[in-house]
Amino acid sequence: MSLLNFSLVAVGGFFGAVVRASISQFLNKKSLSIPIGTLFVNLLGSLLLGVVLSSSSGSILVLLFGTGFIGAFTTFSTLSLEILEQFLNERKRVAIVYLISTYGGGIFFAYIGFILGKFF
Repeated sequence: MSLLNFSLVAVGGFFGAVVRASISQFLNKKSLSIPIGTLFVNLLGSLLLGVVLSSSSGSILVLLFGTGFIGAFTTFSTLSLEILEQFLNERKRVAIVYLISTYGGGIFFAYIGFILGKFF
């Protein structure tokens, strides 16, 4: 990986992580059983990645936004931990709804993003 490519991913990743943390902290303050902040960033990230990858943007934008920003914006590890916490706290139904919402919704939003990206 060239220094330019590495720098693009690093800069995008920095901003993606900061935005994710801000959104998650704000939305997860609500007393819902499903961590809505993590669900929101993962679904929005799926939509945005679909747009970026299907648009006519060049490799620089894909590295900056797709790999860097969206890669750090979405979070598989937090999702995994939150689902495990739901199971450990005997909220299996909530864990299953959260899991299906995230993966099913993620695929749906990625598809919608892929369609929308073709217009850019």
